[in-house]
Amino acid sequence: MEILSKPNEVHVEETAFGKWFLRTNVWTVHVLERALHDLERLMPERAHGYDVVADVGCGFGRSLPKLDARFAPKRLIGMDIDPEMLQFTANETAHLQTKPELLCCSSSNIQLDDNSVDLLFCHQTFHHLVDQERAINEFFRVLKPGGVLLFAESTRRYIHSWIIRLLFRHPMDVQKTAPEYLALVRSAGFSVPDSAVSYPFLWWSREDLGLLETAFRISPPAIKEETLINLVAVKP
Repeated sequence: MEILSKPNEVHVEETAFGKWFLRTNVWTVHVLERALHDLERLMPERAHGYDVVADVGCGFGRSLPKLDARFAPKRLIGMDIDPEMLQFTANETAHLQTKPELLCCSSSNIQLDDNSVDLLFCHQTFHHLVDQERAINEFFRVLKPGGVLLFAESTRRYIHSWIIRLLFRHPMDVQKTAPEYLALVRSAGFSVPDSAVSYPFLWWSREDLGLLETAFRISPPAIKEETLINLVAVKP
């Protein structure tokens, strides 16, 4: 399978632990699958199929079989800036009926035509990006009118927590709160009704990994800074 190469872009290299974690069942079941389930629930209208489906920041490709099964694309595209991850993805997805096209490119310089994608999936990718404003404009550019963006992201509160700082590596000065991410997506021109936004508070998105609640029965505060935001946006 051909992997189209990227221009030389500055990005923050993930830790060895981070790359290992993206291949675990914890990631696949408790992070990726939970996000997809929530995003599907938020979609205001569901088409029978989406001809062109793309994942921006597909990592090791765990999302691609799930997107293929859910949205029945005629063209399935996985994008990542890391060629090592894409080579692993090529091997992992060789069995799919819809063979993915794999593009090695930055999210702020997507190698796709204007108005060429029906559904764009961006899961736990934005907090890795250095130029987030340019990336969201690229998302808007490549989506067709009426195209759907499925966006699931960890917020500044989570990325700045001690456990994430210890285990992973990110560009810390660009991290955003949940309201800031929502404002960013809307400012790019997307339509995002309040009913298409959710703020999950899952065990893995807490600094203590949920131990206070599970072990000591201490409930999280009712008013808190959100650690996750999931939203469904539409290009008018």
